[in-house]
Amino acid sequence: MKETVTQILDNYLAQNNRRKTPERYAILETVYAMNGYFTLDELGKRLAEERRFPVSRATLYNTIKLFLKLRLIIEHHFQKQVTYSAAYNKGGQFFQICTLCGKVTDVKATALVKAVESMRLRRFKKDSYTLYIYGVCSSCQAKLTMEKKKQENKKSK
Repeated sequence: MKETVTQILDNYLAQNNRRKTPERYAILETVYAMNGYFTLDELGKRLAEERRFPVSRATLYNTIKLFLKLRLIIEHHFQKQVTYSAAYNKGGQFFQICTLCGKVTDVKATALVKAVESMRLRRFKKDSYTLYIYGVCSSCQAKLTMEKKKQENKKSK
């Protein structure tokens, strides 16, 4: 996959007379080496600390915008935080997000995948999709239940 995403970037830069900078390739390689979701700050920190390749915030921001345009990454809006993840050849993504603690969990839903894949859309070719399911996680639900029981006990006394 690394070779494919690098080739996509190479082709775009060549066709649009843009420079093939080492920063762009270092960021691309780091993004595809990361598991899961990351913020711009986390990406910058990883480049500086692990790769010994610090880049400016402006370079990160502009490169991320380019990768979004090329659909090499996807932007997620989890609660009040913007995160990114590698997107090439990922298909669909489903997430459950706790509205209390903000915990984000990937959901494997083969029935939903089949439903979306079998959809016929007029004058539109789908290439990826994301579904966010908001609710309360089991940990937060347990805390809420305990609090409710405590309040009921106080009222009965």
